[in-house]
Amino acid sequence: MSFKKKIFKFSISQKILAFIGYLYILFVCYTSKIQIINSELPEKLWRENKPFILAFWHGQLMMIGHVWKSKAVLNMLASSHSDGRFGAYIAGHFNLKNVSIMSKNKSPSLRKVFKILKDRNYIGITPDGPRGPNKKVSEGIIKIAIHSQVPIIPLGFASNKNLKLKSWDSFLITYPFSKCRFVWGEPITIPSSTKDDDLDKYKNFLEEKINDCMESAEKNLNA
Repeated sequence: MSFKKKIFKFSISQKILAFIGYLYILFVCYTSKIQIINSELPEKLWRENKPFILAFWHGQLMMIGHVWKSKAVLNMLASSHSDGRFGAYIAGHFNLKNVSIMSKNKSPSLRKVFKILKDRNYIGITPDGPRGPNKKVSEGIIKIAIHSQVPIIPLGFASNKNLKLKSWDSFLITYPFSKCRFVWGEPITIPSSTKDDDLDKYKNFLEEKINDCMESAEKNLNA
């Protein structure tokens, strides 16, 4: 194990690095021009106290705290891996809460997810996480939407000054003094009668809608 990985294993190291990351994100938000398109879509559900599932790509996690304008907490589904814990420490500084969906036997505990939604709370999912493939929707989010009958709202983000890491998710680090844009998509409700044979259809549909939001966010950003 490398020295960097050994250091990263320790909780105190993760907390210190997470706080530095939090300060950096605040600086980016403070110095950047940030535009939010279609904000009325989530705002309507927030006002009506109706839960929804926020869906965006894993590589766009960095700036997600800025777009969440509700006083209600966004519960981000995360793995119990060290990367997930690190994300939880950063999320804790915003109005976000990381929720581990791994039970003691290391199988996904969907009961916890359904309880959150039943209590009219909000969930955020990176449908290509936690390990990819990049920008490919897994069936988990589709099954959650079917069984909970809670809509999915896609979200895209873009910035004109950034670094894309050479990681599986091409993680986007936005620089200070950037032009940034978030684009919310229309809510997607998947019928409760959906069969397993139709899962791929809805996976592809959600993938297309998230990418549409990304393309809209990127359009004329440098103009």
